[in-house]
Amino acid sequence: MQKNQPTSQFEFVALMASLMSVVALAIDALLPALDIIGLDIGTTNIVDNQLLVTMIFLGLGIGPLLFGPLSDSLGRKPVVYMGFVLFIIASFICVTSTSLEIMVLGRVLQGVGLSAPRTISIAIIRDLFRGDYMARIMSFVTVVFILVPVVAPTMGKFVLDYYSWEGIFYVQIVISLLVSFWFWKRQPETLSIENKKKFTPKVFVDGFKELIRHKRTIGFTVISGFVTGSFMVYLSSSQQIFEIQYNLKEEFPFIFAGLALSIGTAIFLNGTLVIKYGMEKLITASLLSFFIVSLVYIALFYNTSNPSITVLLTFFALQFFSIGFLFGNLRAMAMDPVGHIAGIASAITGFISTLMAVPISIFIGRFISGTALPLFIGFSVCAGLSLVLLIYLKMRGRKRNIIESD
Repeated sequence: MQKNQPTSQFEFVALMASLMSVVALAIDALLPALDIIGLDIGTTNIVDNQLLVTMIFLGLGIGPLLFGPLSDSLGRKPVVYMGFVLFIIASFICVTSTSLEIMVLGRVLQGVGLSAPRTISIAIIRDLFRGDYMARIMSFVTVVFILVPVVAPTMGKFVLDYYSWEGIFYVQIVISLLVSFWFWKRQPETLSIENKKKFTPKVFVDGFKELIRHKRTIGFTVISGFVTGSFMVYLSSSQQIFEIQYNLKEEFPFIFAGLALSIGTAIFLNGTLVIKYGMEKLITASLLSFFIVSLVYIALFYNTSNPSITVLLTFFALQFFSIGFLFGNLRAMAMDPVGHIAGIASAITGFISTLMAVPISIFIGRFISGTALPLFIGFSVCAGLSLVLLIYLKMRGRKRNIIESD
């Protein structure tokens, strides 16, 4: 590990989590206001409100293609500042929106801007750590990060009740400015001089050629795309499920917070278990659990109305506990072989997984109107495909080890 980091590992974890947390805030704080925003901007189909969540992910996938290579050329810190400036501009576009199209444009640009601190935080962690220890740091970062989904909907509802939905965007702007100032004061540059690369189109092309040679990186990135896509369906449709299908408008922020804690618990445990068992074993067990729980739900409630809220929350909690072991480990497994091009690698892997996740989320989300069943069908399909790919990667790895031992 390099020495050019904040005064303590605790501060480093908190700072990296804060960079990522503005993303969660921009997504989750808006959830209680989706229907009200939809009315103000004139949406006619309630399902279209899901676009205000899914399209920010499109920006999060596109942005790293620019910011990743830039960070390998200019350094990590300047790129973070560029991203926050774009995010603030995009937030004002959202506030002044009068149509779905302009609001979606603002959300996409918000995602592009926030892709900088999100991508660069991962590159900074990879600059300083690798292997299971990188996964451990990622777990601790994500534990802090997960606190935002716990409180963001409640904060969003509070602002909505006492001000307006525009106030949610103003709060996001203030928080982004505070995080930027902290990052400027306390985080040294982590890109070493010898790893700096001149920013040209060739950097991206060469980085992509280098990346696709690492089959495990691509494989775990695709698995991440399936997992992220299925989880995005929940994010974009949760307000619709709990507030409309179950008529739990007042309780929604607390339900969302409770389920976020299920993910947080798993991520916290992962920080310890990943050192003992390794990333691949935890990914395998978690994908199996994710797949089996979704199949059980489908078997019990196929062609029926929604179960009681207690039953639904139990199944969601089990699913999200499994997901908590996947997010950080999948990203760390994908990034581990490509630390020498961490910026461009983080950008391309993020783009691939998001390019998969957004259409998966939009497609499945269109079916969620009367019950939550389509969500669990989506869970099972994405988990099943991920397991097939994981088995292939394991078999390929064993075959390579046999050839090398001979």
